[in-house]
Amino acid sequence: MSYSVSSVLSLISKIHSASADFLRTRMNERGLPDFDTSHGFILFVLSKYKCMTFGEISEKINRDKSTTTVLVKKLEKSGLVEIKKCEKDNRRKFVSLTEKGEEYNCVTEKLSRELLETSYKNFSDAEKNTLLNLLEKLYENILY
Repeated sequence: MSYSVSSVLSLISKIHSASADFLRTRMNERGLPDFDTSHGFILFVLSKYKCMTFGEISEKINRDKSTTTVLVKKLEKSGLVEIKKCEKDNRRKFVSLTEKGEEYNCVTEKLSRELLETSYKNFSDAEKNTLLNLLEKLYENILY
């Protein structure tokens, strides 16, 4: 299929769907739970920041707090994260990865590298950098 400049967002959407399908298939092959990309992003963010409030997670994943709460509760039910109340303020809760969550992230990190290797097949380093710069520019234009 041929794409035009005016269909770039459609192509990005298709790439996103194909990437999700790639990861879902690989995860199912390994018997891992099937989460959507927002769950995966929460797990990734927690691996980076270790312990976060619901508000901090919401901001990082660009979702409202109520949606984030539902997403985190599903991860908690699966044993991948734990929620703890703040000792000084019971209204504040902190989310962190469990050992199972850290193990899950190790597997998904390997799968993500596999996806990147597949995606960047036949790309030069210069082409990869150009693609990244253009996508960042596109994102900034839409964001602001």
